[in-house]
Amino acid sequence: MTVRFELYSTWGCHLCEQAEQMLQQAGLSGQYQVLDIVDHAHLFEQYRVLIPVLACRHTKATLGWPFDQAQLTAWLQLQLQED
Repeated sequence: MTVRFELYSTWGCHLCEQAEQMLQQAGLSGQYQVLDIVDHAHLFEQYRVLIPVLACRHTKATLGWPFDQAQLTAWLQLQLQED
């Protein structure tokens, strides 16, 4: 599968774990990559108090926390239409 999305996260973030569970429930296993913002200075600077954040590689759109499963599903549908 092609990696289409990036989940900006960090170790020990329970909200990030919830967001990843939602991605799996949405059937996106293998289509996203988790990036620890601590390992990327520009991501850390931009998202340190906003994680978890989901980004679409193609459209460059982001979905920031808080979001629920319905909001995630709607956002994903928009991104996949643009892809």
